[in-house]
Amino acid sequence: MIPLKPLGRWLRPGLLLALSVFLTGCSSAILDPKGQIGHDQKTLLITATVLMLLVVVPVIIMTLAFAWKYRASNTKARYEPKWSHSTAIEVVVWSIPCMIVLVLAVLTWRSSHSLDPYRPLESDTKPVVIEAISLDWKWLFIYPEENIATVNEITFPVDTPLNFKITSDSVMNAFFIPQLGTMIYSMTGMETKLHLIANEIGEFPGMSSHYSGAGFSKMHFTAHSVTNEQYQQWLAKVRAESNTLDKTAFAALVDDKNHDWHPVTYFGTSEAGLFDWVIAKHMGNNQHYGMDHKAMSHEGHEMPAGDHEGHDAAAAPAGADAADHAEHTADEHAAAGHAGHAGSGE
Repeated sequence: MIPLKPLGRWLRPGLLLALSVFLTGCSSAILDPKGQIGHDQKTLLITATVLMLLVVVPVIIMTLAFAWKYRASNTKARYEPKWSHSTAIEVVVWSIPCMIVLVLAVLTWRSSHSLDPYRPLESDTKPVVIEAISLDWKWLFIYPEENIATVNEITFPVDTPLNFKITSDSVMNAFFIPQLGTMIYSMTGMETKLHLIANEIGEFPGMSSHYSGAGFSKMHFTAHSVTNEQYQQWLAKVRAESNTLDKTAFAALVDDKNHDWHPVTYFGTSEAGLFDWVIAKHMGNNQHYGMDHKAMSHEGHEMPAGDHEGHDAAAAPAGADAADHAEHTADEHAAAGHAGHAGSGE
């Protein structure tokens, strides 16, 4: 019989200490989700942790119990120096981990598809489209369907899908609203996508979760989940601003590399296609981003009317030369043919 009282006296505090250490890496916001994606990720995190603890906890307990039972001062412990195999132990130590790994594999496969950040959320409500551009060291948000833009603040209706299109005009960053769900990177010359939803009204902190330079620690924004009526009021407030987000205003934002937090800024109007322009300017020789196939196939082939006349005039002599060449070639072949026949006749 293993005396568990001395062991239990140290086991409970030890487990609490270990749990507190393990949870230091978890943000309280992640464990307090306010959106469906966040709830699903929290459930997955807890489920995976519990499954792994089914192996970890018994191993810790048995390690401590065996160390106590077979201590040097315990002369009553059975000593079996020739013991080498136990089928029962082999079955337990292999079957349980294999089953846990199998369950984790199924969970991983299912969650990888159901929580895919590129997968649109199913809803009867029309989504709000937000284009996010990471700058040094702030976030620029464009509402293309509303023709407005903001810096370091977004607002959206509760229970409404959010379709984020994300890119960067600087180094790589990571767009993250912990209480709503998935983090995804923003990179120059690329467009990443993220679909989220807020199921509660409130203010949720957003950030860049990827180190990106001196002002990284101040690269925060606020996400407001509001009622539909409050959302319309917010849109009206932003549209009342006289600022316009065009390429000139964008360049000013890019040049402003203050390490401190950039104050919230509203733009009452926004130049169409600015998000695509930001991506295209970082794509080098690939300047066709955002163009449809028909536009790309005709780009560079149009010419002024005057050029058509010169082209036609140049084409006429070329056509005549080609015809003369064909005629001379035919005569030469015919002559060669007669000569050949004559030679064979001889």
